[in-house]
Amino acid sequence: MTSFDSSPTLTAWRALLALAVVFVMLATTGWTAVRQHKSDGQPRLAALAAWSRGSIDGLDLPDPDARPQRLAHFFASLTATERTRLADRYPLVVGNLNGAPVTLRYQANRVALNQAVTVEERRVHDPELSPDGRKDASNRMNRFGALASRDRQILAFDPAGSGRVAEVYGDLDQAQRVSIVVPGVDTTALTFEKSWRPYSAPVGMAKSLYAAEQSASPTTRTAVIAWADYTAPVGIGVDAAIGRLAEDGAVRLNGLVTALPGSTPVELFCHSYGSVLCGVAARELPSRVSDVAVAGSPGMRAEKVSELDTNATVWAMRDRDDWIQDVPHLDVGGLGHGQDPVDPAFGARVMSAKGAIGHTGYFTPGTASLSNFAAIGVGSYQEVSCADGRSACNS
Repeated sequence: MTSFDSSPTLTAWRALLALAVVFVMLATTGWTAVRQHKSDGQPRLAALAAWSRGSIDGLDLPDPDARPQRLAHFFASLTATERTRLADRYPLVVGNLNGAPVTLRYQANRVALNQAVTVEERRVHDPELSPDGRKDASNRMNRFGALASRDRQILAFDPAGSGRVAEVYGDLDQAQRVSIVVPGVDTTALTFEKSWRPYSAPVGMAKSLYAAEQSASPTTRTAVIAWADYTAPVGIGVDAAIGRLAEDGAVRLNGLVTALPGSTPVELFCHSYGSVLCGVAARELPSRVSDVAVAGSPGMRAEKVSELDTNATVWAMRDRDDWIQDVPHLDVGGLGHGQDPVDPAFGARVMSAKGAIGHTGYFTPGTASLSNFAAIGVGSYQEVSCADGRSACNS
């Protein structure tokens, strides 16, 4: 009898079986990503249109898509009063402008958030809105109000649709190392922060990592960015199984990294679908990105590390109880995200995730996963614990 253990026929059958599993999974979840986010207009587009017609003391405003260096030069040429006027007049532009001073972005986004609170407050009292609509408006109003607090450093904000946000912990201008947390599915302005299971949300992830980095190396000045400034897939549906949103997000992520102040090393910590985004972004990452670490990854849209075409060190981890291990790792006609990053064939440095229970536990204090992230974040690579209990991953 002929053996098919390594034949193309068996490989094809395995791919078809995996594809069938994906389609069953999509069908049973109701193809959730097909349902679009409810949009309340595009205020940032209106702000950009106004910016394009605007000026400051007779000086035309630059193209917001100009290179960050060009925009940085423009803002450096202004007085403090002029910069503040622009932040107050065009908060949704200045607050998201790669190249604008980060402290000015914080100031502008506080203005934009307070304006968004006013919009949602009107919606709460709109008699034509359904009860569900008023509840949504109330939730958004409360979330935007919390983000507008003067002790928060909001680096990016857009209220359109489900909302996009990025927040900084630490001093970004003075940091010696910068970590960026890239979250996965179901990330919106409303899920940006959670009181229940806080370490499963971007704010909890970033705050936990920042504290762990400070503990790992108290003398190293670090900053951590909770980066939810992209449109994430909704649920385990079509958008989660393809790369379209990851491709859009990769452009935004690379734009941010390019514009970060200074030239200090940057590390990316990418969870779940966020690792798909990081895999797409890897091919265009600035050279200052020293490490890309993924956790609970469905794939990075590559079959091996060399296909990512990056000089950054690629790390991977997965908890043994993480359900993502049951998702087929394939790429058939754009469906699926390729090889499992913890598979030896992929070539990543595989770290221990001991203590990280399930798919959302990787940033929980006291876990090996968080300790390993922190070690990478401060550059203490010898402190990374490997999945096999040896030292091959940190040598």
